[in-house]
Amino acid sequence: MKSWGKHLIIDAHKCINISCPTAILRFSSHLVSSIDMIPYGDPILKHFGEGSKAGFTLVQLIETSNITAHFCDESRDIYLDVFSCKDYDPKKVVEIVETYFYPSSIRLSVIDRQAGVDNKIPLI
Repeated sequence: MKSWGKHLIIDAHKCINISCPTAILRFSSHLVSSIDMIPYGDPILKHFGEGSKAGFTLVQLIETSNITAHFCDESRDIYLDVFSCKDYDPKKVVEIVETYFYPSSIRLSVIDRQAGVDNKIPLI
């Protein structure tokens, strides 16, 4: 069965520029165009949260789903999700994260998404 979409999850550790809204918005624009997606409206970027959870959150709708990220001020970590029913290259996403934020390390997971009877996972 062909998957419905691809979901890339990136945890990037000890980054720079994560408190700069201009850098985050440039990153978002560059990411969308580099993976050949079409933005659906302007990105939403808000700084909120308290203590160790405070930071910017980015939401960029794309015609084939969405890109979301949280930039944690205290730890300087980024939690990025790219979900699309249009195929894209996860390596390109990693390259762009490295170019903009210079993480000391990156952990990633790629999940092929497909609802249906073949994917029986017990509910918790």
